[in-house]
Amino acid sequence: MSGRILIVDDEEIVLRSCQRILRDDEYEIDVARDGLNALNMVNENDYDVLVLDIKMPKMDGIEVLRRVKEARPEIDVVMITGLHDIGTAVQAMKLGALDYLPKPFEPEDLRMLVGRAFDRRARLRGTLKLDSGSSASYHFENIIGSSPPMQRVYRLIAHCAPTNSTVMLRGDSGTGKELVARAIHYNSLRKDKPFVPVDCTSLSENLLESELFGHVKGSFTGAVSNKKGLFETANGGTLFLDEIGNIPLSTQAKLLRFIEEREFKAVGDTRTQSVDIRLITATNKDLEGMVADGEFRDDLYYRINIFPIEIPPLRDRRDDIPALAAHFLNRFNKDMKHKAGEFSPGAMNLLMNHDWPGNVRELENVVQRAVILASGDVIRQGHLVNIIDMLPRIDLDVPRTSEELKRIKKIARQKSVENVEKHFVLGALKRNGWNVTRAAEETGMQRSNLQALMKKYDIRIRGIEPDSNGEGSDESGAS
Repeated sequence: MSGRILIVDDEEIVLRSCQRILRDDEYEIDVARDGLNALNMVNENDYDVLVLDIKMPKMDGIEVLRRVKEARPEIDVVMITGLHDIGTAVQAMKLGALDYLPKPFEPEDLRMLVGRAFDRRARLRGTLKLDSGSSASYHFENIIGSSPPMQRVYRLIAHCAPTNSTVMLRGDSGTGKELVARAIHYNSLRKDKPFVPVDCTSLSENLLESELFGHVKGSFTGAVSNKKGLFETANGGTLFLDEIGNIPLSTQAKLLRFIEEREFKAVGDTRTQSVDIRLITATNKDLEGMVADGEFRDDLYYRINIFPIEIPPLRDRRDDIPALAAHFLNRFNKDMKHKAGEFSPGAMNLLMNHDWPGNVRELENVVQRAVILASGDVIRQGHLVNIIDMLPRIDLDVPRTSEELKRIKKIARQKSVENVEKHFVLGALKRNGWNVTRAAEETGMQRSNLQALMKKYDIRIRGIEPDSNGEGSDESGAS
């Protein structure tokens, strides 16, 4: 059996004993005699399993565990503890340790736990779909895209999916945070258990608490019977709290207690319940700013921000737009029994050069409306020009002082000029079939200057081929 293990203990006899026990299974074994040295070795090497003592000088095992799970959540950790430290070992399990081994232990017990860790990793390798040599590497439960920003997201999914670590997904509305949460769940050992999403925006304070934790009959007006909460429903699986920044402070306190103790009480109940769930949260808000303003608990923030994943906006992954648009086109063709099989080059250029403030969700809506409007087998530029606004939005705060007014007026003038420039370039390209040379000639600009403006505003041209007359053929037949 191959694999790499780091054993961390301040007692030389324990290190030698563990090495001797595990060497028979042909593992590659390193040792560290304190927590700080162990963290340095974890940062510099790829370990599969960490065998970690709880009581050590400089930094105890609990702190080492916490830091390892934040930086490398895929590493399985087996804790070694004295009999009087069982309570601390249980705390380690809550922080993500695989199991614990009380001293003194039998050699077979250590072999069994380490073997269990490697068996678990082998099973997970069979469930993970990430394969850098295959086109399927870009499809995690309907997540589409092969751009560098999305490849980084896939790598993070692959790292955290095998673990029980709490994950925070951050990104603008419409970027697909729930799809990423589902990908993490369905590529984990919990994939056969429930995935339970909760939209924290749509529920009032009282209703949210009841939905999450459940309630007992008579606990409030309208509670005519006992109700099981979503925490209980998700037992064994994953609970996804979308837009967690909208949870009121009173509910935040109860959520924090659950994360720390893995226990909760239903509304109106005196009994404590315990469930085994993985927590994934998502937000499009500035939680750090909310913490500073007292609108979000700092202790809860640090508990849920164990493994953050930033989902890029569509404007930062424009290379994925053709694949996404084709995916939505195929789907809506089937739903509507339509025959629009492709986008014309001009239509695709419009899609590529829109800023997509609504992200993937906005693109999905635009494609759906274009399919409804299209009468032939090609979606053309004319089907889109009245659907998407090619001008970037200007979102400026209302000034409160004269200095702010001067600053915002300066920004507004700059943005207005940029809007006009971008509209100027896009209009010239559209009128000339996305032919840069003809657009430059029509506007009286040098081609290099027009190209410089295109680069400035990230305006891209894909697949334009002039017809035999030298004219862009995109708009023929456009409606």
